Amino acid sequence: MSRARSERGRQATLALLRSTCAVAALVTVYYLAPLNATPDAGTWLRFALGLGAFAALVTWQIRGILSAPMPVVRGVQTIAVSLPLLLLVFASVYVVISTEWPASFTEPLDHSDALYFTVTVFATVGFGDIAPVSELARLLTTAQMVVGLVAVGVVAKLVVNAVRIAVQRRTPEHDGPQGHDEPIRGG
Repeated sequence: MSRARSERGRQATLALLRSTCAVAALVTVYYLAPLNATPDAGTWLRFALGLGAFAALVTWQIRGILSAPMPVVRGVQTIAVSLPLLLLVFASVYVVISTEWPASFTEPLDHSDALYFTVTVFATVGFGDIAPVSELARLLTTAQMVVGLVAVGVVAKLVVNAVRIAVQRRTPEHDGPQGHDEPIRGG
């Protein structure tokens, strides 16, 4: 096995480990967060800040892809961390709403139920055993559907384009005969 290939494998493994740790940290914070407060202006501010954190993370990661030694790996990391963050932001607000108004959904939602519901809406845009009942819950679920569709479409396009640009920079006319998996040398 060549030294470069071994280094690429090590870097990819470290990237996978970093992504896994980041998602584990996000999920841990979600489960430890006291989400049983009465919804107020602070709730909506935290929700907006969570969506802003998602947008900031994606922006920061896209910039990182463009200069990453291994842009494909960085692109996978971007999606692997940013989409769970988005899902946890929505799950958090569902817990708060369900705690204050249990009839907002077909059953009261704890952290796990809210996360399950959020992933169900994100993955299938369909309802099973848990569905929104109140107007607020339906509006938030609709917002999640729209944001989810836009996020997947826009984030995927941005990530793919950033990876493509970064890989093109490594073509013979740009940086020499380097493949898209190889680290950038000298820049």
